[in-house]
Amino acid sequence: MQLASSDRRLLNLVQTEFPLTREPFAELGRRLDISTDEIIRRIEQLKERGIIRLIGPVIDSRSLGYNTTLVAMKVTEANLEKAEQVIASQPGVSHGYEREHRFNVWFTLALPPESDIETELQKLTRATGAETAFSLPAVKVFKIGAYFDMDENGQTAPVARRKSALTSQVKLSSTDRLIINELQQDLALVPVPFSVMAERVDMDTERFLAGCRSLQKRGVIRRFSASINHRNAGFTANAMSCWVASTDKVDNVGRKLASLKEVSHCYERGTNQHWQYNLFAMIHGHSREVCQDIAERVSRKTGLTDYALLYSTREFKKTRVKYLV
Repeated sequence: MQLASSDRRLLNLVQTEFPLTREPFAELGRRLDISTDEIIRRIEQLKERGIIRLIGPVIDSRSLGYNTTLVAMKVTEANLEKAEQVIASQPGVSHGYEREHRFNVWFTLALPPESDIETELQKLTRATGAETAFSLPAVKVFKIGAYFDMDENGQTAPVARRKSALTSQVKLSSTDRLIINELQQDLALVPVPFSVMAERVDMDTERFLAGCRSLQKRGVIRRFSASINHRNAGFTANAMSCWVASTDKVDNVGRKLASLKEVSHCYERGTNQHWQYNLFAMIHGHSREVCQDIAERVSRKTGLTDYALLYSTREFKKTRVKYLV
C-alpha cells in the first residue's frame, strides 16, 4: 500500500510518542508541521484504509493481577471455523491466529485474578473441539512492544520495553480505577479527546492526564499508542520463532533477539510433553524470506539450531483486551 512520506512519519509517531496532552493532535501537528485538522483527517483516512486499528492504552495485565498465558491447540480443518468463533468471542483473548504447524491454533489469554487458566482452557478445548491444547505461561520477558518502522530508518523503536522479571500487581486508588476503565477505548478524533473522557468521569482534564502519566510511570500503562494492522502496513509475514535454548544460553539469546527491530515480543516460556521450545520471538517482515534470513542469522551467531518458524495464515482476533478494575 502506497503512503505519503508524511503519513509514514505520522504512523511512526503515533506508535511511539502519542502525546498524553490536552491537545494531542495539535502536538503531533507541530512535530510534523501539519495543522490539527489535517492530522485528524489523515488518521481518519489511515483507519479507513485499515492501517490504524485504534488509538489507546496498552495495559500491563499482570500489574492488575490478571493471569496470562499463550495457548496452543491442534484443531482439525473441520473444526477451524468453530474454533475461530469461540476464540474471537472470548473477551480475554487479544491475539488469535491459525499458524502453519500441526499445533495450528495459537492465542493469548488473560483472565481476572479470581479465574483459573486451566479451568478456562478445558472449557475452550471442549468448545473448539480441539484434539490437543496446552498452556505456555511466560517465565521471563525480554521484550514487549510491537513497532512497525514505516520509514525504515533502521532505528529501534523507543516503545520496546526490555526487562527480565514478570510484573507484580500494582496497588490502585479509586481514581486510578476510574481512569483505567475510561481510558480503554478508541480515542475520539476530536481536538481535545482526553477532556471528553475526563468529563465523563467528572474529573478535570489536567488531573485526568496526570493520572494517566502516573499509571504509565508505574508500569500499569505500558504505552499509549496506535495499534497498527501490520499486514495492511506492508509487513505481510508474521513468524512466531520458537527455539530450544539451554539454561546457560537462554538469557543471552533472548537479549539478542530482543535487540532486533523486526522482533516485537520475546519471552522465555514453560515447556511440556508436547512442546520443547522454551524461547519465543515474534518476527515481522515484508516477506517470509526476510523472517527466514533473520532466524538463520540468529542461529549462526548463537549456535542454536533447533528452532521452528510458525507463520500465521489467518487472523482470528487482534485487539486490546479491556481490563475492568
